[in-house]
Amino acid sequence: MSDISNANARNHFNQKEEHLSHKSIVSDVNAKVSVVTANPSAIGLFGLAMVTLVASSQKLGWTEGTALIIPWAIFLGAAAQLYACFSDAKLNNVFGATAFGGYSFFWFGIATTWLIQNGVFGETMMQTADIGQLGFAFIGYLIFSIFMTIGSMETNKVLFIIFVLIDCLFVGLALSTFGILKEFSHQFAAYSELLIAMVSFYGSGAAVLNGHFGKEFLPVGQPFGIFK
Repeated sequence: MSDISNANARNHFNQKEEHLSHKSIVSDVNAKVSVVTANPSAIGLFGLAMVTLVASSQKLGWTEGTALIIPWAIFLGAAAQLYACFSDAKLNNVFGATAFGGYSFFWFGIATTWLIQNGVFGETMMQTADIGQLGFAFIGYLIFSIFMTIGSMETNKVLFIIFVLIDCLFVGLALSTFGILKEFSHQFAAYSELLIAMVSFYGSGAAVLNGHFGKEFLPVGQPFGIFK
């Protein structure tokens, strides 16, 4: 009986030791595993830059129609920013995910609007579309952009400039859609959108090159330091 008891004790001890060893190995493995996600700002800002460049060319009268803006709105303005939204969400960046996600769905909405206006969904829908509803959508996005502009003050100055220009764009779009100072507000929106493109190209380049070289190759400016 004594031998059996001793054998059982040794087996119990060995099993406990193996269990502890297994836990230690799992702990070590878990400690070494990390998920690395690249900075999504580069592709998100590039998408914004591309779609606003193409869209502003139509507003400024350099090109005509919206048919060939639609692909850039869907794939760059919408899809690229939605990808950046998901990536920022993985990084627990609420501000980045909300910004890229919000404007991504804006471009999905605008692309669908242009499809309606071009008769893709039928003559009836095209004829019954009320442009005033689009004006209210612009007001809603202006409200969204204003509080996002406040948040951008604690990111960097390039992003802050982009958000201020987006505010200007929505002011111009809302006014022109409702027929208020139509010519001036249209031009105001057009040049605001063109400037968004230029500054967004710079921001995208800074995100790529600063990360690639591991130093500040293109300066983006420090946060204002007012709220944080």
